[in-house]
Amino acid sequence: MRYAQIKSTGIYVPERVVTNADVEKILGESVDQWLIENVGIRERHFMGDDQATSDLAAEAGRVALERAGVDVRDLDLLIVSTDTPDYISPATASVVQAKLGAVNAGTFDLNCACAGFVTGMDIASKYLAADASYKNILLVGAYGMSRYINWQDKKTATLFADGAGAILFQAGDTPGFLGSKLFAAGEYNDALGIYVGGTRNVANAENIARLGAPNVAFVKKFPKTFNTDHWPPLIDDVLKRAGYTRDDVAHYYFTQLNLRTIEAMMEILKQPLSKTHWIMDKWGYTGSACIPMALDDDLQRGKGPQPGDLVLFCASGGGLAMAVALFRWV
Repeated sequence: MRYAQIKSTGIYVPERVVTNADVEKILGESVDQWLIENVGIRERHFMGDDQATSDLAAEAGRVALERAGVDVRDLDLLIVSTDTPDYISPATASVVQAKLGAVNAGTFDLNCACAGFVTGMDIASKYLAADASYKNILLVGAYGMSRYINWQDKKTATLFADGAGAILFQAGDTPGFLGSKLFAAGEYNDALGIYVGGTRNVANAENIARLGAPNVAFVKKFPKTFNTDHWPPLIDDVLKRAGYTRDDVAHYYFTQLNLRTIEAMMEILKQPLSKTHWIMDKWGYTGSACIPMALDDDLQRGKGPQPGDLVLFCASGGGLAMAVALFRWV
C-alpha cells in the first residue's frame, strides 16, 4: 500500500502591509474596531505592483522544497489552487513550473475558490495512492485578490489580502491521508465571486459599463450560518469513516475568513480553542492560501502537529464549495 504523507510546508507573505487604519483612509470611514470585534482582522498584506499570483506561489513552493531537501527536478506533479490566476489561460501552474524550474512535473490549476486547497489535498493524496510513478507532489494555494478589490465596496475591501501556502506530499508506507469529503451547494454559485471576465460576461466595454470592472463582490445573500451548519456533519462523516471522534483530533485548521466563526465551530465541536490556530489578524483573508498558511505558521511557532497527531482541515469557498481532509502527521 502507498499512502500520501505531508513532508513539508512553506509560505510566502508579500512585503506591503495594509493596516485597518490604511483602509479607513481609503474608504473615508471607520472600520478598524468593527473588523477587530467581528472578524478579527487587524492588517493584511498586498503583493507588489511587479508581482503576480505565480510569484507568490513559486516563493511558497520553493520554501517547502528547501525544507524537505527535495530537488525541484524530482517533482512529479505541481498543482496550483487559485481563483486569481495570472491568466484565464494557460494555467498558472505552468507559470510556476517555469519559475521553479520543475522541468519534470506535470501541472494543472484547481479552482474551487477558497475550498480549493483542501480539495487539492484530496486529489494529491489519491494520485500518490493510486499511481506508483508519483512520488513528490507540490500543492500550492495562492491568492492575489487585492487585484480585484473595489474600494467603493467596504464589504470586500476590508477583508481580502494576498499570500501563498504550499505543502509537499510524498508517498510512504504508513498512513498519512486518512479520508476526505467534498460538498457543494451550487445554487449559490452566483452569491460571491468575480463575475466579469469569463464567457458568461466577457470583459468587453459593454459588460464593463453594465457590470463594472472584474471585481470580487458579494452579490446574493446566503445563510450566515452556512459554515457552522455544514462543517460539523462533514467533519463527523470523515472522522466516522476513519474510525475516530472529534476528541481524537489534535489540530483543526479552518478557512481563515472570520475568527468568530472559528470560535463558534470549536464550541459546536466541543473542542478547546487551543486545538486550532488563526492568522487573519495579521495576514487578512487569503482564500485558497489561508489553510496552508495557518498550518505553516502554527508549525513555525512551535505549536503545530507532532508525529502521530490527527490533523483535520476544513474549508469553504465560493460556489459554495466545501472540503474536509483528515491526516495523520508522520
